[in-house]
Amino acid sequence: MLAYIGRRFVLAIFTVWAISVLSFVIIQLPPGDYVSSYIAQMASMGSVVSDEEAQALRIQYGLGQPVYVQYVKWMKQVVVGNFGMSMEWKRPVTEVIGARLWMTVLISVSALILTWILALPIGIYSAVRQYSFGDYLATFIGFIGLAVPNFLLALVILYFGFVLFNAHIGGLFSPELQDAEWSAAKVWDLAKHLPIPALILGLAGTAQQIRIMRANLLDELRKPYVVTARSKGLTETRVILKYPVRVALNPFASTIGYTLPYIVSGSIIVSLVLGLPTVGPLLLKALIAQDMFLAGTIVLLLGVMTVIGTLISDILLVWIDPRIRLEET
Repeated sequence: MLAYIGRRFVLAIFTVWAISVLSFVIIQLPPGDYVSSYIAQMASMGSVVSDEEAQALRIQYGLGQPVYVQYVKWMKQVVVGNFGMSMEWKRPVTEVIGARLWMTVLISVSALILTWILALPIGIYSAVRQYSFGDYLATFIGFIGLAVPNFLLALVILYFGFVLFNAHIGGLFSPELQDAEWSAAKVWDLAKHLPIPALILGLAGTAQQIRIMRANLLDELRKPYVVTARSKGLTETRVILKYPVRVALNPFASTIGYTLPYIVSGSIIVSLVLGLPTVGPLLLKALIAQDMFLAGTIVLLLGVMTVIGTLISDILLVWIDPRIRLEET
């Protein structure tokens, strides 16, 4: 088991390095650079940036150097925990991301946990009570969840929250606690606001996992070992939960790798609608401004989340399904 985890960990490090190279190169593929975007922005405001000032900015941020030189310099800083200076914000990237990163992780993990809590029992019920009213209802809700965009659901919830309760339910904190120091009251306020964005972001994944769990469990319930377990006099609950459900859990574990970054990247528009302090809007703004250090850091962090999620998936799959042979992985 330890050797298996060690091999996966080494592979994860190599994958993170490859992601850092690809993200840094792809961000610089569009024509121009941050200075070009800055000049265009100032021109739209009626200001003119001189050639000398533009050249000074390019020298300051090292934009005139080849891409591989810029990458090497950036990685030397990343290794020691310095992700560079944000050109747009004129502050270190770590300060710009700051609390937004932890809020993003909190919302993403909450959405993932909520997905599991809802999808697992509903999927089991739909499979065990196939073609019942509850099964049809879960199927209908699942299709609605897959069809309705997250940002549209966010708008609907905001509208009904204002019309029915005369309350603005966006954001993660009440206005009076938005900039306050952390305290028990602020933590409780965060806990009250967290379920809504977690539900909105996790709805599509919940609907998908319900369908996957239902299909896999139906396939397992028809296998001979289930018939054998019933013939031995085991209760129906024990027959279902002991083996078929455990095997059907494989898709839940295997999808953690892409679910976490999908929730983060898919939260950009939802974060704009709900006013959430996540890294999604920062990434969008950084890409528009071609702020390569800020955008590259966020993309790198998304890649790290993917790698960590995949590593967790591998470990969970080994624990859930004993049929997976470690010596062949």
